[in-house]
Parts: sequence; C-alpha cells; structure tokens
Amino acid sequence: MALYKLNQGKLTYIEEESFKLEKDIQNLCEKNLEEIFGLKFISSEFSIGNFRIDTLAYDESSKSFVIIEYKKEKNFSVIDQGYAYLSVMLNNKSDFILEYNEKGKCILKRDTVDWSQSKVIFVSPSFTTYQRQATNFKDLPIELWEIKKYANDYVNFNFVTTSGAKESIKTISKGIEEIENVNKEIKVYTEEEHLDNMTEDIKELYEKFKYAILNISQDIEIKPVKRYISFVARRNIVDVCLQKKAIKMWINLKKGELDDSKNVTRDVSTTGHWGNGDYEI
Repeated sequence: MALYKLNQGKLTYIEEESFKLEKDIQNLCEKNLEEIFGLKFISSEFSIGNFRIDTLAYDESSKSFVIIEYKKEKNFSVIDQGYAYLSVMLNNKSDFILEYNEKGKCILKRDTVDWSQSKVIFVSPSFTTYQRQATNFKDLPIELWEIKKYANDYVNFNFVTTSGAKESIKTISKGIEEIENVNKEIKVYTEEEHLDNMTEDIKELYEKFKYAILNISQDIEIKPVKRYISFVARRNIVDVCLQKKAIKMWINLKKGELDDSKNVTRDVSTTGHWGNGDYEI
C-alpha cells in the first residue's frame, strides 16, 4: 500500500522502512496492545514446556487468553505453529491462570475464563500468498496482522481478512490429532450460526442494521463471538445480540459519552450485560 502526505494539494510519497529485529515489532505492540487490539497485556516471553510465547494477552470482552507471535521472516507455518500454541495452552490452563494472577492487577478464577474463545495472533511485516490461503477458513482461531513502518514515524496495522471464507478447517484436519483436539475445545463462531433458527423478521431487521453500520466506514469488519456479533473498526463499535423476538445492541461508549437527545438507549453501566459499552438499545 502506497502512503502519501498531502501538503497544499501536493502529494509526497512516504518511504516504507523495515524493522531491524522481531523484538522491535514486539516492543511496539506490547506497549500499545489496548490501542491496537483492545487486549490487556499479561506478560512477555512466557515459557511453558518447550514453548516460549512472545506475548500473552487477555481479552476482557470474550474472557479469553490471546497468544501473540511476531515474525520478521516469511518461512513459517501459521497453521502448525498456531495450533501448537493453542494445544499447549489448553493442556496447561492452570499455568496460564497463574501467570495472569502473578502479572495482572486482579485475580482470575478458572471458571471465569472462556477457553473456547482462545486464539493466536501472528504479526508480521508481510505474509506470503500461501500463508494467506492457509488461514482462509471461516472457523480458524488464528489471525494474521500486517505491520508496516514508514518514514516520519508512521505505522500501519492491517488485519488480513478472511471474509467470504466458507470452508471449515475441520474438513482438512481429519486425522491430525493436535488440530482435532484443539477444535473440540475451541469454537470460532460465524454470522450464520447466530442467524440460525431466527425468524424472518429478526433476520430482516438485523440485515437493515448491519448494512447501516457497515456504510459508516469501509474499515468496519464483522467479528462474531460466542454471545453476540461485533462490528469492529480498530475496536468494537457496537455489539449485536439476536434473540427470538428482539435484537439487543450495545454501543461501546462509557456513560456520559453519548449524545442521546432522543433517549433511545438504556444505561447499563451498573447492570450485568453482554457486549461492550454502557449504552443498550
């Protein structure tokens, strides 16, 4: 992607710069986990068994652990490495909870974690066509993020989308014990699963809201999770929960930040609820 700076109608090309070390990418991401991914930093270089996890993070919204790995070179398998990390995590849950409790500012209980929502994120300056194709499944608990550094201290993060993927990873993983074991416990949800068994009225109403939200910006992506469907642009904008006779939406703003002159939202800042934010429709 070419990047330019606009000055009085004239474009000046901004040169892309390379990262000298993988550690440079890691340091940048760890200092900005909340801003980039909306995640809570737990620890760096976490060793478990024969593995050393670059960054261990926690997703407060899904109550799950996220493993982040940084790659400067292209010669690695995202599927093999991703499932290996997930496997070691699921087989050593108590160690991950202990690491959270030792490094975090609050205590995490075993039954608080939703292990089914665990995932691995790979961050790299670029991915090969093969790596992109290898992750093109609708239910893969692995994400690819490209990071680009430019002159004048500009940095760009780009999520490698798999939108339109219809194939399930389960169709090609039969007989591969490690992948099958992980898939038994980890579940990646799809938009279609949320729409299953819904009435035509609810489906039609959801489609209206969906396209209205997506029309706000081309950067908004749909990311279904266990309890709701998230609309994300850098971080969650709104979370949508489909019910038999209604749709609930939570706007991701803190109490007092929304100008609700028509009083259409409900304050849920002190009420237990799914989704992110203090406003419910």
